[in-house]
Amino acid sequence: MTFRRATTNDTMPLSELSFRSKAYWGYDPQFMEACREDLTLRPEHFRSSAVYLLETDGGDIAGFYSLRPPGSGGSSDPVAELDSLFVAPEYIGRGYGKRLWSHMLATAAALRLPRIRIHSDPHAEAFYTKMGAVRIGEITSTVFPDRKLPLMELILTAY
Repeated sequence: MTFRRATTNDTMPLSELSFRSKAYWGYDPQFMEACREDLTLRPEHFRSSAVYLLETDGGDIAGFYSLRPPGSGGSSDPVAELDSLFVAPEYIGRGYGKRLWSHMLATAAALRLPRIRIHSDPHAEAFYTKMGAVRIGEITSTVFPDRKLPLMELILTAY
């Protein structure tokens, strides 16, 4: 298993992986199509966020995460955000999510981030809780205004 920083060449494979990973949870086709835009990475995303992928020894992408530092991409938000953490469906349940999480924590430490906010999919909330994040509220879905998503936060340390 190898971690590497993702590049704009990874835009399509990572976008496809995020779509397949979300579909794993049994969402209907109409829901998935409505989410496609939000699940599509853009080249500018790689400039504003730390995006790392996990490759198997065979070269398959097992998963990836994207960590957006505070104030990146023109944002005025003072808190970092884990805006993606996806595992390819064929690798779910094998510990790859924990490996991605551990690598993300090391990246956050290197960036000296005191806390990370997570807009969680409801199906991922238990994973984030197990990893130490706590639910601090809800946030409105960017795709479906009537849908509320868990808003979570991980306190790392005070710098």
